[in-house]
Amino acid sequence: MNSGRHMNSVATVATTGRVLVVDDHARARESMADILECTGHHVQCCSSAVEALRKLDATSFDVIITDLRMPGMTGLEFIHELSKRNDDAQVVMVTAHASVTTAVDAMRHGAFDYIEKPFNADQLEDLVGRAMRNGVERRSTVPAATDQANAMVGSSRVMQELRQRIAQVAPTGETVLITGESGVGKELVAKAIHAASQRAHGPMVSLNCPALSPQLMESELFGHERGAFTNADAPRVGRFELADKGTILLDEVSEISMPLQAKLLRVLQEKSFERVGSSSTQFVDVRVLATSNRDLHETVQDGEFREDLYYRLAVVPIHVPPLRARREDIPELITHFLQQAATRLGKSPCTLAPSAIQLLQEYIWPGNIREVENLTTRASVLNTGAPVTADELRGWLMSSTATATAADESESSEGGIRVGTNLAEMERRLIEATLEHYSGHRAQTANALGIGIRTLTNKMRAYGYAPRTKSFARAA
Repeated sequence: MNSGRHMNSVATVATTGRVLVVDDHARARESMADILECTGHHVQCCSSAVEALRKLDATSFDVIITDLRMPGMTGLEFIHELSKRNDDAQVVMVTAHASVTTAVDAMRHGAFDYIEKPFNADQLEDLVGRAMRNGVERRSTVPAATDQANAMVGSSRVMQELRQRIAQVAPTGETVLITGESGVGKELVAKAIHAASQRAHGPMVSLNCPALSPQLMESELFGHERGAFTNADAPRVGRFELADKGTILLDEVSEISMPLQAKLLRVLQEKSFERVGSSSTQFVDVRVLATSNRDLHETVQDGEFREDLYYRLAVVPIHVPPLRARREDIPELITHFLQQAATRLGKSPCTLAPSAIQLLQEYIWPGNIREVENLTTRASVLNTGAPVTADELRGWLMSSTATATAADESESSEGGIRVGTNLAEMERRLIEATLEHYSGHRAQTANALGIGIRTLTNKMRAYGYAPRTKSFARAA
């Protein structure tokens, strides 16, 4: 392994964390630890998988790097054991070229990725950085409950209908487009579909589409041959091959570039593709699930998404409702996440005062389920034993004006929303409050709301706002 470094490396790790290196060769594990510590990671080492499992009983890690060939328990057996434990660390396997098939099997059993020997420092840094970011993304979008049925919390009518739709769709094998605002649990719905499908014993492979450039996206989807582009030093298996006989989840599929959309359409139509840099056709048996927090009808109309691809993806559409559409589930969700936080922290669940519960039931929850989990976790960490009051929580909410009703606000107060306000008016007020929060910056506002800039622009025009440079002003 080459530990040479470049001062201006493009592989600089943006996210640091705790890394466990498992390798029976002292020089190899020390070299990897050296490289990663230089980039800010906290690294510990083990000389065997058995030793690593004992360490994992007492300590958690963000990323685990394991060699494939080790005496006693192999790297693949180690990964199988981690999957039984439901360990949420991102696993990277180190392998020789002759063992790439085994590494692919490891990815089908939950490993994030693999790296082939020999590799240099930049390649290791880049891969661990991507694994870190993937772990952060997964923890922020997927509730901690591992059982899919139990993880979907809520007894409201809309949640019962959602579960019924999942039960209908899962066994069919058809392509599903899952839509909904950011934070509503679209990935959780996808996992539930896979778990209830005939492919449940096959792999479920996910790809976070917004996180990659178009070139890297194509390689991640379809793989590449050695020399296909700069730094393609070894052939790579793509996510579609990894998902063969299973399911692939294209998370936020609207962010795929137009040229790549054409190639994705071919996979959906013909179940075939070519790796980047190859003329050999690969055939796969994969069920495709896709998610989007944008209105794909509008992206098609705006020329940002292919119409034929939209119809291929939306064979069976499932819409995940925002939390404000199922307010009766809020107490159940709060209890669920408070209990989870208490378990993680090793303490009794904190309690909320009646005023706090009322505030949270009236809040519009722009961040949806993700915001509930964030707020209840914060309350659990900072609680000193007394019931949490509304005054303590109010400062943590995204906007004090984003409540459906509030005892201490009059109906005429700016941005206040009363029970009985129709959804269109609630949407308008939320957009205006968010736009004001970001000082009229459209890109930041659209991102916070989980919609496209063009969608935001069209809505603001409909509300009577005239465009003025980078912000909006009310039309006279």
